[in-house]
Amino acid sequence: MRVVEFWRTVFVLFALLINGKAEVYIVTMEGEPVISYTGGIPGFEATAVESDEKLDATSQLVTSYAQHLEQKHDMLLDSLFDRGTYKKLYSYKHLINGFAVHTSPEQAETLRRAPDVKSVERDWKVRRLTTHTPQFLGLPTGVWPTGGGFDKAGEDIIIGFVDSGIFPRHPSFGSPSSDPYGPLPKYRGKCEVDPDTKREFCNGKIIGAQHFAEAAIAAGAFNPSIDFASPMDGDGHGSHTAAIAAGNNGIPVRIHGHEFGKASGMAPRARIAVYKALYRLFGGFIADVVAAIDQAVHDGVDILSLSVGPNSPPATTKTTYLNPFDITLLGAVKAGVFVAQAAGNGGPFPKTLVSYSPWITSVAAAIDDRRYKNHLYLGNGKILPGIGLSPSTHPNQTYTLVAANDVLLDSSVMKYSPSDCQRPEVLNKNLVEGNVLICGYSFNFVVGTASIKKVSETAKSLGAIGFVLAVENVSPGTKFDPVPVGIPGILITDVTKSMDLIDYYNTSTPRDWTGRVKSFKGTGSIGNGLMPILYKSAPQVALFSARGPNIKDFSFQDADLLKPDILAPGSLIWAAWSPNGTDEPNYVGEGFAMISGTSMAAPHIAGIAALVKQKHPHWSPAAIKSALLTTSTKLDRAGRPLQAQQYSETEAMKLVTATPFDYGSGHVNPRSALDPGLIFDAGYEDYLGFLCTTPGIDAHEIRNYTNAPCNYTMGHPSNLNTPSITISHLVKTQTVSRTVTNVAEEETYVITARMQPAVAIEANPPAMTLRPGASRKFTVSLTVRSVTGTYSFGEILMKGSRGHQVRIPVVAMGYWR
Repeated sequence: MRVVEFWRTVFVLFALLINGKAEVYIVTMEGEPVISYTGGIPGFEATAVESDEKLDATSQLVTSYAQHLEQKHDMLLDSLFDRGTYKKLYSYKHLINGFAVHTSPEQAETLRRAPDVKSVERDWKVRRLTTHTPQFLGLPTGVWPTGGGFDKAGEDIIIGFVDSGIFPRHPSFGSPSSDPYGPLPKYRGKCEVDPDTKREFCNGKIIGAQHFAEAAIAAGAFNPSIDFASPMDGDGHGSHTAAIAAGNNGIPVRIHGHEFGKASGMAPRARIAVYKALYRLFGGFIADVVAAIDQAVHDGVDILSLSVGPNSPPATTKTTYLNPFDITLLGAVKAGVFVAQAAGNGGPFPKTLVSYSPWITSVAAAIDDRRYKNHLYLGNGKILPGIGLSPSTHPNQTYTLVAANDVLLDSSVMKYSPSDCQRPEVLNKNLVEGNVLICGYSFNFVVGTASIKKVSETAKSLGAIGFVLAVENVSPGTKFDPVPVGIPGILITDVTKSMDLIDYYNTSTPRDWTGRVKSFKGTGSIGNGLMPILYKSAPQVALFSARGPNIKDFSFQDADLLKPDILAPGSLIWAAWSPNGTDEPNYVGEGFAMISGTSMAAPHIAGIAALVKQKHPHWSPAAIKSALLTTSTKLDRAGRPLQAQQYSETEAMKLVTATPFDYGSGHVNPRSALDPGLIFDAGYEDYLGFLCTTPGIDAHEIRNYTNAPCNYTMGHPSNLNTPSITISHLVKTQTVSRTVTNVAEEETYVITARMQPAVAIEANPPAMTLRPGASRKFTVSLTVRSVTGTYSFGEILMKGSRGHQVRIPVVAMGYWR
């Protein structure tokens, strides 16, 4: 930031302090944004795009109308307020018409009453929704060869990441000298220069890199020394998600001298465009995120990957679909951009989704088939299971066990929680050296003030052969992930097994009358935890993955729309990490990390969508989404119905049969998605019809956000042409319609329908033949048989004569009236 700009900002902030506590507000204005402007203003011709059509940001028509909108924003502010009493942060011109301003609540109220102002919303926070998977998904053998192999998979497709930035010098993002990336004229984004190194962030693979922090700065949350006023990833999360979707193929994952395999993105030849709007300590602000999305669509991205969700509902809107974030994404989809968003990490409880709208693909997280286990072998013959990505102690040799609390240099160090083994200086090296150090897994590990990485460093610096971390008590739902360490180490997660260890240690460790240890007699050894075990019970829905049903408002009224949409790997995912990253204390300073979250699932879908887009470049976002959803699977690798992790009555983890509220349509199947047979298409007008038909949404509110009147309704919101059917309040009989389009050769489809007994289902016609490119309508009738107070689940299956299978889930709850 230049000195003049800095002092101008200080002056504005000082003026705002005098005038009351300033906050950031997002203001929407009368008049269409670039993407929807159909003409009518003298001197400015239409700039609107057809549904699913790319925005031509280089057009003189677009740039002049965008400038006109920005001038209107500035004129409004200048006419209402004295200069220096507010600071405009962004003008939004392309997807929504409005601006973000840092001002006082009193001035925000003045804006709310001003002519041409449609809405004023206080900014709100967002948070991060925190490699083996290409093989698990069948990409190298089933999908990449059809696109020309891994070295062409995703070629010329641009994936935009609104995240915490990127570490540009990671090998996952390198530009190969053997096959360098050429220029891509369709992309118009810019590339910032690192203010410290003066090097560009871009290299061909990374095609654009920008950061957005005006709202964070205005809110006083931004610290340039740790947040980096550049696209540099100070967190790790952004590098991780970018590598999952589009990281280079065959990058060795090496930590502590061990190679855990080769990492690859889903679309390893796709380009990466970085729009940093998330930061390590506070997450981010909607005003910055909306600016990032607006810029990404202007720049020409094909896919948007969003591993981000709101901390809380917006303050001034009750409808989940109508807020600046979701409406900006509706604009993105109108411009032909496919959007994948993490569903949220609030599972396994119902209605915990943070991704609601039908134009977004909301991604749930699955556990894949790779698990890591290890064992501690005690001198009394007991073998205790645990986890730890570590080498074994020397074969055929046992070592003395010493507990951290018994090797303190001084009793006064108890204030440092010495059993956490975070501070080597408080432990006696002479007693630890050559032995296995026993530490305690306290609450400090749960909140992140202690880490397994630090235990490993402590043990190593004291000359220990290895370490054991014992969990003595555990909060319900605590999740333990294996952590790579450079010396033998194991985490005993089962409290009863930890007690076995402690009992053995105490009985084999004689003490004097003061409790001081006379000699250490307990022995043990640690197994090899580096090799994964592959399970056929995968995939499973992860415990943390947010669950449906979807909600249409923040009174938690059920929506007539199924969410999540699809399931993808999101647990224990290896991918690139930023050495600056602090999001995971166990991976500070590392080049790779293995972490979990729907944050990891969303970029899997973004990358696979890039492969579909590469094969079918003219498909709409809805068509790509349909291909992914209708070809997904409800079965695990053993051919059994998918299961979901859930809490038992004792709050221990159990497995239950999963439902569409856990996985949406099912687990992604990339090979089938490239050739789905039929698609369920929808466009901008359909989404407006869905909004206008949803009960409880005010038409005036819809117009405020979309600049569109409710001229078109579809009878019932469940008539939106999505590849699923949801009726949250089914009375008597209801008939919904769907239209399919054939994207393959001529084929005859037989349609069957099945449902749980409480609801009867019938599909008409029972069969239909479609020529290439032809569309046909069919209807589905649902009838209440009995009222159970719970949802009934079923499906429509369309079997084609050429082998295509198209499946859509059906969800309904019956009422007598």
